[in-house]
Amino acid sequence: QLQVLESGGDLVRPGGSLRLSCTGSGHFFDYYAIGWFRQAPGKERELVSSISGFGGDTRYADSVKGRFTISRDNNKDTAYLQMDSLKPEDTAMYYCAAVRTVLFPVRPEKFNIWGQGTQVTVSS
Repeated sequence: QLQVLESGGDLVRPGGSLRLSCTGSGHFFDYYAIGWFRQAPGKERELVSSISGFGGDTRYADSVKGRFTISRDNNKDTAYLQMDSLKPEDTAMYYCAAVRTVLFPVRPEKFNIWGQGTQVTVSS
């Protein structure tokens, strides 16, 4: 069973950038679609972006389209979320999630492997 671990969260000023990493441990990382979710206090969890197992297909929430970029390097068993032009409303705990599937896109409720989360705070 794959396990995932996020890193890269930090405090950043509005307009700044961060890159989150999601590193998988286990076998066959490229068999898993990866999703980045976020949850702010008092709000529902939101699927921000997702990427297919071999990286050929991606999806973005409207709230981040044009500002965030998802990618993966299967040779390093790692997926990334590059976040640019950050806004205070991007402040949240960000989670990496995975599901073993050849289907894409993946419905949010299908993701069944979760990391512990990494905090992103956008504030001046």
